[in-house]
Amino acid sequence: MPEVLMRQVLVPLAIDPSPAPPGSRPLALSGTAMGSGWSARLMLPGGADANLAPALQAELDLVVAQMSHWEPDSLLSRYNRAPAGSWHALPSPFFEVIDYALSVQQASGGAYDPAAGALVDLWGFGAAGRYDQAGFYAPDAQAIAAVLACRRHAQPVLDRAARRLLQPGGAVLDLSAVAKGHAVDRLALCLERLGIRHYLVEAGGELRGAGVKGDGQPWWVEIEGVPDAAADTNAAAAATEQPLLALHGLAVATSGDYRRFYRQHAGSRISHTLDPRSGRPIANGVASCTVIAPTCMAADALSTALTVLGPRDGLALAERDGIAARFLVRAATADTGLAAITSSAWRALLQ
Repeated sequence: MPEVLMRQVLVPLAIDPSPAPPGSRPLALSGTAMGSGWSARLMLPGGADANLAPALQAELDLVVAQMSHWEPDSLLSRYNRAPAGSWHALPSPFFEVIDYALSVQQASGGAYDPAAGALVDLWGFGAAGRYDQAGFYAPDAQAIAAVLACRRHAQPVLDRAARRLLQPGGAVLDLSAVAKGHAVDRLALCLERLGIRHYLVEAGGELRGAGVKGDGQPWWVEIEGVPDAAADTNAAAAATEQPLLALHGLAVATSGDYRRFYRQHAGSRISHTLDPRSGRPIANGVASCTVIAPTCMAADALSTALTVLGPRDGLALAERDGIAARFLVRAATADTGLAAITSSAWRALLQ
């Protein structure tokens, strides 16, 4: 008889069973921001204003205005162009993001670096000189070494007391691995300020949920898999359904080498996930890493850091800090497919 494969289900350890207020109705909203779409599903209390899209869009527009490396007039872009020795006063959202990003940099031993923008540009994943434009060539060892040498002397300095950031000269911020998660958190907090406690919000594939739907069920979401897993012969991850997560007071984000990459003429995959320590794209076998956390900013940044660290060191960090993480790791030989490696905190959510 064929083996029966059970679908994994993850449920938060603490659940508030309170339903939406009587008379609430479901509402779905959507829009575009940060080069992708956003959406919100929620239970709207009776009598509440349903015209919520402008308020939600304004939250995302604020993130773009402060943290986009695509917008030349954003606060981040102005900082990157600023002269050496200049201090920059930070509004609360930007301060919150860079403060957290620097803490993840320290915790990961530099596997995540919010000032790796020069490396991102060098490998063709920035706003200009992109890998898909004519005339682009992957950098050689000399160019990589030059950027790494510059970065060692161009680390931004955060004055937490004064909420300002020093441009030492040549520091290039890229907050793309944390700002999107922060944007999702802003959507959630905006709804809560408006008195909405039951919702599921999403931007660019990152999600955060709270409360329950009208039928009392939590907001069920499918954990993101690897789209090309089906091409892996006998891949366990391709043969089974992805886990389901009750997104109740939690957020989830996935980082992976399948999202954005290009291939060199020799056929090797150049992932957009770069290791700031080596200056090169990751080549540690991690196809994806999913993190479940209380905030989407944390899930976003940590999934990137763990992806760079790889299944051994990344799992060690997850165990040390109690991070709920799942790695999908490509086997050394193509015929053995993908292996799932999970942390203790992830397994604690399994029901």
